[in-house]
Amino acid sequence: MSVWIKILMLSGLLLVPLLVFMPEKGLWTRWRRRRQNMLRVWMEDALKALYNCEYKGISCDVGGLAGRLGISQDRVLQVLQKLRDQSLVKTEGEQVLLTRLGRSYALRIIRIHRIWESYLANETGMAETDWHRLADLREHELSMEEVNALAGRLGNPVFDPHGDPIPSATGELPRPKGMPLRDLPEGKEGIIIHLEDEPPEVYAQLVAMGLYPGMVVRMLEKDDKRLRFEAHGEELLLAPLLSSNVTVRALEEEDRVFDAGLSLLEVPLGEEVEVAGISRACRGQQRRRLMDLGIVRGNHIKPLFRAPGGEPTAYDVLGASIALREEQAKHIFVKRIQNDK
Repeated sequence: MSVWIKILMLSGLLLVPLLVFMPEKGLWTRWRRRRQNMLRVWMEDALKALYNCEYKGISCDVGGLAGRLGISQDRVLQVLQKLRDQSLVKTEGEQVLLTRLGRSYALRIIRIHRIWESYLANETGMAETDWHRLADLREHELSMEEVNALAGRLGNPVFDPHGDPIPSATGELPRPKGMPLRDLPEGKEGIIIHLEDEPPEVYAQLVAMGLYPGMVVRMLEKDDKRLRFEAHGEELLLAPLLSSNVTVRALEEEDRVFDAGLSLLEVPLGEEVEVAGISRACRGQQRRRLMDLGIVRGNHIKPLFRAPGGEPTAYDVLGASIALREEQAKHIFVKRIQNDK
């Protein structure tokens, strides 16, 4: 074996411990830091899950918490021990409960999560089904100072885009209101005030059906197997179990202004109509763009012609021609102009 090979082997033997145990940047240090961060994430997720159970009046034990966090019961016991050491949780029999300090910590995480969801909904083009997942990541990274500043930029929203109330900067959160969609009586109308975003598979199905907070619905019929209800003139079917993820309240007269009546998509070419409003499902940049184009309550709009492929459609608004796709036009509600002749 040549002397150079021996030198290289010796250098390697000296270098490996250095790479592993180097302070700050060594592999061992990085692994420990990552493990500590992961434990903190589990602790914060546990506090949030416990608060959600408390908020909904659901008891939670070790097994239930493991299911909500997606980790083993042994890992949950480790997390709970850390939380107990910091006086954030307590146990009564098999039930795990928040202490006052733990409840305050949980509300801080929930505020960060829901403010970030509001930011994603109103200021970015992120898909609706991605809001919750991305907020789950950022809630462990942002400080309260950063989030309060962001909330101020957003106008200090009171509800997140799913209809969940946002805890105030002082930790106040209103009690839940409304009723599950399945409890809406047949023949009665209600307005959706909340869509549960977990589990994500169910939420994706609700989004695919076109449901969103602020939508007016009317219950047609229901039984143990399915609910049949109307929204925007379409009949929709939903299993009773899934309908518990949709919360509604009684319809009030002002709810009809923006979310009932005729969609711009239904207006034939050449008919001039009056803008009644923009759907609450249209948010952020898309909503601002429509308003900048003159889509404002009271303005008149008339479809002129459609492209050979069916879209976009050209519209006359305030004497200017604009082009809108179906995805945009469906969010615009109009009413027919009364002819006095």
